[in-house]
Amino acid sequence: MKQKIFAICDMEEAYALRMAEYMLEKIRLPYALHLFTKVEELEKFMEEEEIAILLIAESALELLRAEYVREQVVQMFILQENDMCESGPPKREQQGDDRPALYISKFQSPETIVAMLIESAEGLSDWRRTGGATGTEVKLIGIYSPVKRCLQTTFALTMGQMLSKEHRVLYFNFECYSGFGQLLGREFLADVTDVMYYFRCDKEKLALHLPAIIQNINGLDYVPPMQSQTELWETDGRQWLELCRNIASIGEYEYIILDLDDGMSGLFDLLKECYKIYTITRDDSFAVAKLNQYEQILKFYELEEVAERTVKCRFPIFKEVPVNLELMTHGELAGYVKAIIREDLYGK
Repeated sequence: MKQKIFAICDMEEAYALRMAEYMLEKIRLPYALHLFTKVEELEKFMEEEEIAILLIAESALELLRAEYVREQVVQMFILQENDMCESGPPKREQQGDDRPALYISKFQSPETIVAMLIESAEGLSDWRRTGGATGTEVKLIGIYSPVKRCLQTTFALTMGQMLSKEHRVLYFNFECYSGFGQLLGREFLADVTDVMYYFRCDKEKLALHLPAIIQNINGLDYVPPMQSQTELWETDGRQWLELCRNIASIGEYEYIILDLDDGMSGLFDLLKECYKIYTITRDDSFAVAKLNQYEQILKFYELEEVAERTVKCRFPIFKEVPVNLELMTHGELAGYVKAIIREDLYGK
């Protein structure tokens, strides 16, 4: 389920950042928050996305083409920049397409402005003050097998897309060479390396950058995999866990699916924290030998909890498996995964 969008646009960068930071720190947003300090960037964004609520400075609105507002904005609040204007509740005026625009004095505290938004905008009655955490703990689902070329990523994406029909789900791919960009025909301007940078060096701004980095595929949110495996080697399991929980809090994710790989540091640390672990197996002698060695390692390091939470999946021979990553919810494998979700995750 794609999250609705709340956008802030103000060419006064310090003011825009202060407003966005207040919302992220004090309010549980029911929308994804996007921040723009250039009108041309907002227009480019609106070519692809509808904005549920737009909070925009008067000077920025004067530069924004009217057709974008008319076609891509559901509700709009305008920050009046005349310091002689009165403070107080929003003032309604009709837009050219007969929809009301609500004017708010910009020269009030963020707390006052947000309170007015909550009172006046449709769909915000469920906003609550928060310390930034979600009401429920995110569930980590680990997908890992020592057996290679076993449909692990296909399985992970299928499960993620199917779960995302009813839940907020995020997918992380930890392969050294995922090939995601080529498979999806997309060029990613940022990836998990950038997310980890903000998390380590500028944590308070992470929530501002995340919406521009996270991508979506058939309803499933995902962080583009890294282009270089260096980050996999340099980041330990504790850091990955902290990052996952921080992102879950920001995006209110219920599940995070971890498509894990041998090339990463902290593999077992992540597996220990997973609610469920799915390990794909095969019947050939090489696969059996690899799985036996993996289970011996778990026993050696006293990781019985990992073994106990592991569900072994031995797939039948599928006549056809989708090659289009956006069509994973169709076909034989999807039916298999649907049964796993119903029986194993939902207990039905």
